[in-house]
Amino acid sequence: MRIMIIGAGIIGVTAAHALLDAGCEVTLVDPGGIAAGASQGNAGWIAHVDILPLASPKAWRNLPRWLMDPLGPLAIRPAYLPTLAPWLLRFLAASRPHRVEASTRALADLNGQALRAWEDRLAGLGLGHHLRPRGFLTVWDNPALTPTMAALAKTQGGYGIPSQVLDRSGVTALEPVLEDGASAGGIWYPTGCHVSDPAVLTRALGTAALERGARLVQAEVRGLSDDGSRASVVLASGEILVADAAILAAGAWAKPLAAQVGDAVPLDTERGYNVTLPSGSLGLTRPVIFEGHGFVISPLDSGDRLGGAVEFAGLKAEPNYARVDALIARARRFVPNGRFDGGTRWMGFRPSIPDSLPVIGPSRTARRVFHAFGHGHYGLTQAAITAEILAAQVLGRPTPLNAAPFSAQRF
Repeated sequence: MRIMIIGAGIIGVTAAHALLDAGCEVTLVDPGGIAAGASQGNAGWIAHVDILPLASPKAWRNLPRWLMDPLGPLAIRPAYLPTLAPWLLRFLAASRPHRVEASTRALADLNGQALRAWEDRLAGLGLGHHLRPRGFLTVWDNPALTPTMAALAKTQGGYGIPSQVLDRSGVTALEPVLEDGASAGGIWYPTGCHVSDPAVLTRALGTAALERGARLVQAEVRGLSDDGSRASVVLASGEILVADAAILAAGAWAKPLAAQVGDAVPLDTERGYNVTLPSGSLGLTRPVIFEGHGFVISPLDSGDRLGGAVEFAGLKAEPNYARVDALIARARRFVPNGRFDGGTRWMGFRPSIPDSLPVIGPSRTARRVFHAFGHGHYGLTQAAITAEILAAQVLGRPTPLNAAPFSAQRF
């Protein structure tokens, strides 16, 4: 089969390998080339221990406090609020208890196979050296959060996720650099894993795909259609590419193309910010998430990356790098002896769906078009298992898990 993949980020290049395994001819189409978007600047976590959707009563309880701070963990630019309102209503609907329970089961199923899928994929390509199995830490500064976080660890344990709840001394025993900071407790996830650097990994996967025979077309896609026997992609130049099937993996830019094949998907973008400091600047040996403060620190091979927060402002507004300054100010409370000067600042677009579940699977009306976008904060985490699901669907084979919760038809 001839397969076109629209998007050469982590989802697209990983899907390319799954299809190359099956003997398909693969063409990747992306205006910026390999790893040009969010895949180059994320935190680098394979966050398979995360199983709770962002849509929840907890999020709505915190929302007024967050929105009072324009540089806080979540911000909505006022001019963008009318555009975002339908997304927010769906987010509210997805926060109902029965919907949260269903989304949790689906995320646990998907993320539960994520690390295994990555280990298999990278080992098969000789790229396993990009994995860093050092575990994760979640820490908090308010002792009153300890019972809530212990309950979270118990819930995760019910899905087979090992963890250990720590007091302050347990946190600093793992990460001494946090001793002088505001940490009150933490959770240690021993099976946590991150990667060398998300941009380096994505480019290595893209290069390996090209070496295996995949083709890269660096162009913008303006049109997507299906005549029942083949898929057609219209480039900005007017050129039309034809294949047996097309996979839409264009991240935050996928919505209008999905609409062209009959799928009205409630996709928006969460703009994420980070700064990458010289290696060793913050002194951590493993990734740490700071509960309730909306940021993480990842010690990547390329430097110590401090990032996070959510800003809704669409795809066109200019970055507000004052959000990076706010991240640094919050991080200083936990890592007061860190070196925060300099570094490279970045902003990227997370493709976000209100129920926190990606869209994976065939189009509603175009039988030769398959979707693979909307992974939100979990694009890197879910890429390898998404690729396995897609390859099975495209080739008409059984999927490795129940993919129905991720169908575009749920909308």
